[in-house]
Amino acid sequence: MNRQQGVGLDRLYRHHRDKLVRFIGRHIQADRAPDIVQQLFARLAAKGHHADLAIVAPDAYLRQAALNIIRDEARHDSRRSANLHVCADDVPLLASDPIAALEARDILARLEATVARLEPRTREIFLAHRIDGFSYGEIAARTGLSVKTVEKHMSLAIAYVARHLAV
Repeated sequence: MNRQQGVGLDRLYRHHRDKLVRFIGRHIQADRAPDIVQQLFARLAAKGHHADLAIVAPDAYLRQAALNIIRDEARHDSRRSANLHVCADDVPLLASDPIAALEARDILARLEATVARLEPRTREIFLAHRIDGFSYGEIAARTGLSVKTVEKHMSLAIAYVARHLAV
């Protein structure tokens, strides 16, 4: 990289960093936002987008690039966590009452079967929120959906699970 290109990338970074951190912080955990910005500019440096003139609309370009990184990480996290499924039969239940332990195991098996029957996208969103602890905003950023759509999927999932687990 020559000196002129480095100055352009540095100026782009200084001018857009704070706005990008705030923007990204609205889509994922705020403490991860600076890392995403750093990763974004590292990718730009590697690709050679160094001159301000090479990017026609820097705000839009950088925001879209940041969202792409967030989605890439979400896909990577999703693939990595696919191996973490634990069968309900393998979970030890500590209870002094063997009947209560069997009932709890039965409820877990019914819950697992019910969740497995959800539509794939609805199941993904339900598990991301209820098991992984992601907020609706984080799920929206990871899936590329709107927060309203994530809310709709959660409502459908909760209603479905409640209907099928009602005793």
